[in-house]
Amino acid sequence: MYSWPSAYLTTAARVPVDRPFTTRWARKQGVDPRRLRAWVRDGLLVAPVHGVLYAAQLEDSLDLRLECLRLVVPAKAVVTDRTAAWLHGAPMVLEPNAHLQLPPLDLYLPPGGRIRRGLVRSGQRQLLASEIEEIGGLRVTTRRRTMCDLGMHLPRRQAFAAMCSMLKVADFTLDDIRLQADGRFKGHRWVCQLRDLTPLCDPRLASPGECNLALIWHDTPGLPPFEPQFQVAGPRGSFYLDFAVPELRYAAEYDGEEYHGQDRAEADSSRRAWLEETDGWMFGIFVAADVRGTGHVASDRLTRDIAEARRTLRSRRRVIR
Repeated sequence: MYSWPSAYLTTAARVPVDRPFTTRWARKQGVDPRRLRAWVRDGLLVAPVHGVLYAAQLEDSLDLRLECLRLVVPAKAVVTDRTAAWLHGAPMVLEPNAHLQLPPLDLYLPPGGRIRRGLVRSGQRQLLASEIEEIGGLRVTTRRRTMCDLGMHLPRRQAFAAMCSMLKVADFTLDDIRLQADGRFKGHRWVCQLRDLTPLCDPRLASPGECNLALIWHDTPGLPPFEPQFQVAGPRGSFYLDFAVPELRYAAEYDGEEYHGQDRAEADSSRRAWLEETDGWMFGIFVAADVRGTGHVASDRLTRDIAEARRTLRSRRRVIR
């Protein structure tokens, strides 16, 4: 139902394919909401925030994100939290499975303002003038304030992933965030979470799944420190290992669906086999199911893997020599 015969939507779809539009506008044009949901599910439309859609062939950019938000953000509102991070350009910072549902819009509206739109998150904030900037006519929390809000307002694992994502577009340092936690936000609710997560954040973590595995590693007692995106020589250039303990020749790899689907399985297997045979590396492969819930599955496997890597290191090196 509501399938589309070509790679992307065209003007025959009766929705704009050159600019964002609102679901309200589409309904007024007589477009069936079920059709829109089906096109979002099939990847033909992108739903970056609640109430806004755009054709998947449009290239993501700051201008496009601003166009999306101008359609739904009230004049006096301040864009905050995940929506602010998204506007600042942080990758993969929206809700988990945001491609399957309409992500809520994170806004702060000063007292006296009203937001009638559904699925909008808004709450009390104490924002200083220095913590708000204007981007393309929209008021948004600065990157530093956004980083702090993410660390204090999201569940722990989501907060960590969002903070690591913000580091990829940061105009601040982790020392700046530490100083904010110890000064500006001292005594605030959940500031302890912000303070604890800050030294663990690393922009080299490439996805929320990798961030989950990294946090589980940090939380598991007795494990040695890891090096993210560790570079090793290969037969035709370099490889990058997600989490490496070089002195043990051990690497944990997170095979997320977005980067390690069936089309990459053979290449991943060949790459790892070459490193095992030529340099004595040992691998632990983790997928989304391993890092869900309590994380005990990944934690137990990491503990076993590291113990095995310690026991077998000499024999693996001897075979290579």
